[in-house]
Amino acid sequence: MAHKLLGEIMVQAKWIDEEKLAKALKFQAQQGGLIGEVLVKLHFATEEQVAQALAKQLGIVYASKENQILNPEKGQSLERIIPEKFARDNAVVPLFIEDNMLAVALTDPTNIMMLDNIKLVSGMEIQLFISTKAQILKVIDTFYQGQSNMIDTVLDKALDGSKGGETSDTDVITPDGKLDLDKVIIGESKGAQSIKLVNAIMKQAISERTSDIHLEKFDEKVSLRLRIDGVLYERSAPPTDLVNAMISRVKILSKLDISERRLPQDGSFSIKYQNRIIEIRVSVCPTVFGEKLVMRILDRGSVELNVNIIGFEARQREDFLKAASAPNGLIFLTGPTGSGKTTTLNAVLNTIKSPELNIMTLEDPVEIKMEGISQVQVKPAIGLTMASGLRSFLRQDPDVILVGEVRDNETAEACLKAAMTGHLVLSTLHTNSALEAIPRLLDMGIEKYLLASTLLCLAAQRLVRQLCPSCKSPYRPPQSEIDQFNAESMLAPLPDPSKLTFYKAVGCPKCNNMGYKGRKAIYEVYFNTDAMKRIIYKDADIQTLALEAAKGGAWNLRASGWRKVVAGVTSVEDMLSVTVSER
Repeated sequence: MAHKLLGEIMVQAKWIDEEKLAKALKFQAQQGGLIGEVLVKLHFATEEQVAQALAKQLGIVYASKENQILNPEKGQSLERIIPEKFARDNAVVPLFIEDNMLAVALTDPTNIMMLDNIKLVSGMEIQLFISTKAQILKVIDTFYQGQSNMIDTVLDKALDGSKGGETSDTDVITPDGKLDLDKVIIGESKGAQSIKLVNAIMKQAISERTSDIHLEKFDEKVSLRLRIDGVLYERSAPPTDLVNAMISRVKILSKLDISERRLPQDGSFSIKYQNRIIEIRVSVCPTVFGEKLVMRILDRGSVELNVNIIGFEARQREDFLKAASAPNGLIFLTGPTGSGKTTTLNAVLNTIKSPELNIMTLEDPVEIKMEGISQVQVKPAIGLTMASGLRSFLRQDPDVILVGEVRDNETAEACLKAAMTGHLVLSTLHTNSALEAIPRLLDMGIEKYLLASTLLCLAAQRLVRQLCPSCKSPYRPPQSEIDQFNAESMLAPLPDPSKLTFYKAVGCPKCNNMGYKGRKAIYEVYFNTDAMKRIIYKDADIQTLALEAAKGGAWNLRASGWRKVVAGVTSVEDMLSVTVSER
């Protein structure tokens, strides 16, 4: 019985329709290539769908992390049977050995030359599984010895039963009291496995540009996740019996109470890694299955406070800096937690700071320490709140004041009074858009006429993931994306659709096969013009304000996102995931 054609299987599975198949076949006749590759290239199907269809066509099992097949067996020396270079060059990963037969996952089981090479390298008969190139490369990164599998290396030793006495940190503490992570990793060969695991997790997290480490227990499993560029990724989980010891280890470093497991606790500590100091903020929270640990990594060395590179478009940067150069007034930056507001405001302060200006900040906590600026951390437990700290600031002869966040009426009024008495005040609010800050401030008791006269600028921001420059793939956008771009980009005139090129994520070793590397901010910036001041004074209607701002050439977050898409900075999918259409 003849095999069904791949296109027929795709249609039968309703991944594509007959019309798309016909277009793909026509493209194949003109350009050549395999039909599966053509379908992916035309964005008619995903790599996963093509791989599953090919598996069905050839009668071979599809392997993925989800079905637990794409998970190389530990302890079988697979990394020596199939060397890492061969695996990477040919997108093949060994899975297990059974009855002197090597199971491997690859992308094209019809490549006879490839199969012969695998037999020659391994010296064994092979059992085939099908997977996608992106998934295979990601597994290679975590399976083979290297920077990305320090956790697995320590876990293997732990599971092998290697034991040693507790190791003191006295030999790896720097003169200023920082834990030297480089020395810990190298020097603790006989240390407790819980200590080694904590150190390995922190080192791997830093190397992968992680912002947060999540460790938690559930009923029957342990979860370890790293937040990279805003997305949580699973990593090899430690054994259940080591979790409590690991959390206790972090508590000791953070000077928390290791005996208290019923109440949430917050703390922090610093580590030295590759000649730079990294702050670790720790939060421990009791759950029904035990304590959950979250560690936020504040790597000052990875933050560049430069307004020219953080994401402002030229017009937006000009408007924001124009407001920041004023002698007095209010500037508010809005956005959710973790959207980069602190980095943006510190970049602005870094731009305007000079010996002639006395700049003071009041933050909770101080995340980025800056030379030449007086920074104060609030301590509500002893009465040092945002409002009380701001009142004391006024006796310190400041020119510019940064207030970390306006959370209540008292702080809002203190900011307004400071702005009215000759100071420039920058602060943040949690609202969905920049213009929504106006009704929020009015609800806090600020009078319309005072807000209209003191407000200089409103801005909002989000973070989009940057496409990896080494592997991003260009494509001609389909009509649906062109229509959405035309409706939301607020560009005039609109570019020629035939010349539009967007980019999509692919994945390569340089970006750990994620397709993205780093994040960039997108903004909406509204300089408070005379016309907008009159609207605020009259009725503060957001829709009217938005129309007036658009007349003046300003644009919203979604429009900024489309500009980043056109520039090849991010993908349509990622941009849409962090912005909301306002049309």
